[in-house]
Amino acid sequence: MKSKFICVILAALWAGLLGACGGGEAVYEIAAVSESSREAVSDSGSREEITDPEGPGTIFIYVCGAVRTPGVYELPAGSRVFAALEAAGGMTGQADPRSLNQAEVLEDGQQITVYTREEAEALPPVGGSGEDPGKVNLNTASLEELMTLPGIGEAKAGAIIAYREEHGDFQTIEEIQQVEGIKEKVFEKIKEQIEI
Repeated sequence: MKSKFICVILAALWAGLLGACGGGEAVYEIAAVSESSREAVSDSGSREEITDPEGPGTIFIYVCGAVRTPGVYELPAGSRVFAALEAAGGMTGQADPRSLNQAEVLEDGQQITVYTREEAEALPPVGGSGEDPGKVNLNTASLEELMTLPGIGEAKAGAIIAYREEHGDFQTIEEIQQVEGIKEKVFEKIKEQIEI
């Protein structure tokens, strides 16, 4: 508050000095700059809130498949799948929108693959050899099947398979939390969709 008061006094003194010297236009320009600077600070609330665009509030998502502009996109943390699809220009006419949960919250480094209707039909049925065809079997599922689970991108699906190869079959669905990158939060999202 003191600094604003001092700036106002200095601006007034400067205005008086320039006015005496015939520099009225210069005073207007200084006042305009001062006013716009103050608005920028007041709009943001405080100087501390101005953050680096690549700070912790940013995630990077790879969108591929049946979208207009595949690529890596920078999004605010907490974004959902539909926002990544919009960033990639939207789905093409051949895309199968049912193959994605567009309300899913994204994680940094996640890959979103949009399948065409033909590709979606050609995918093996989810669930492997389990009794419930709607569930993914952690011991038999392929990389692509694992990637149908919410929050499981290519990297996490690969980590599940690597864990399975190193430690043998999962004994319980809770054991998936031993896989690197899969903790309680992810487990809560997928526990109703997995089996052993």
